[in-house]
Amino acid sequence: MLTLSAYIVGYFLDLWLGDPPHWPHPVRWMGNAISGMQRLIRRCCPGESMLYAGGGILWLTVVGGTWLIADLVLRLLSFNPWLQWLAEAWLTYTLLATRCLRDAAMAVYHALRADTLEESRRQLSYIVGRDTQHLSRPQIMRAVVETVAENSVDGVIAPLFWLFIGGVPLAMAYKAVNTLDSMVGYRTPKYRAIGYVSAKLDDLANWLPARLGWIVLALSAGALRLDGRRAWRIGWRDRYQHKSPNCAWSEATVAGALGVHLGGPNRYFNEWVEKPWIGEETREIDLEDITAAIRLMYLASAITLVLLCLLRIVAAHYLQLNL
Repeated sequence: MLTLSAYIVGYFLDLWLGDPPHWPHPVRWMGNAISGMQRLIRRCCPGESMLYAGGGILWLTVVGGTWLIADLVLRLLSFNPWLQWLAEAWLTYTLLATRCLRDAAMAVYHALRADTLEESRRQLSYIVGRDTQHLSRPQIMRAVVETVAENSVDGVIAPLFWLFIGGVPLAMAYKAVNTLDSMVGYRTPKYRAIGYVSAKLDDLANWLPARLGWIVLALSAGALRLDGRRAWRIGWRDRYQHKSPNCAWSEATVAGALGVHLGGPNRYFNEWVEKPWIGEETREIDLEDITAAIRLMYLASAITLVLLCLLRIVAAHYLQLNL
């Protein structure tokens, strides 16, 4: 029961504290390791074909190293159950990004509410990959809602899923997979080779959580008196309206719940990228859709936590597992 309580405490610590910028954080350490290893691999692998292999080595080293370090820390602290509990609670807290996503989205919300378009573009640039300098007000609102929807899976539901499947070490390994994808998993000429393995294995790691995200986000839409029926329908209908096999599940569900269009063409790294529209545009997107998307994310995270806790308790009862 100690382990399960550590996960729950970590979840609520994230809701309370978020990610203060000057606190130590494993994802920052992962990012530093990825940057350093990427430079080394580029020096050692001058050709594109070699960079594909180098990208595989990068993935194995970062993901495997993260799992080993997390497992070693917990084993070293196993002499004292309470120290081990503290480590599990803290690491669980660092895995989740619910409050961080909320704060980042609300920074754009407040800038838009104050009619400071340049500031809203600047705040948006911290949380999206698209070029933001020429986005209109509706495009900014759409980008924020998309980001909250997509990262409801990457930053909340998927870490919880892998946490309950394989404990803190596996969840930390997932976080390394996701961080690698966010840093090198692009289709641009610079990253196409070195990021190929990271992008494909991130798709694999998010396959089940993305589909779980459709379920819990649609349930949340109904509970919040949004359009739950349309959330189910659009989430299923538009689930493949994205180059990623996973992203559209959550984006389409949120688009259906709100009755707005998401997706569409955008500029990334100074290149125009044609992307399909997601959802049914029953009305123009507005500022309060940002707060509605945040509420959906919060409730979906809570439903995910409750479902996974119940499943773990049932599994512990029938399989004699340690809670």
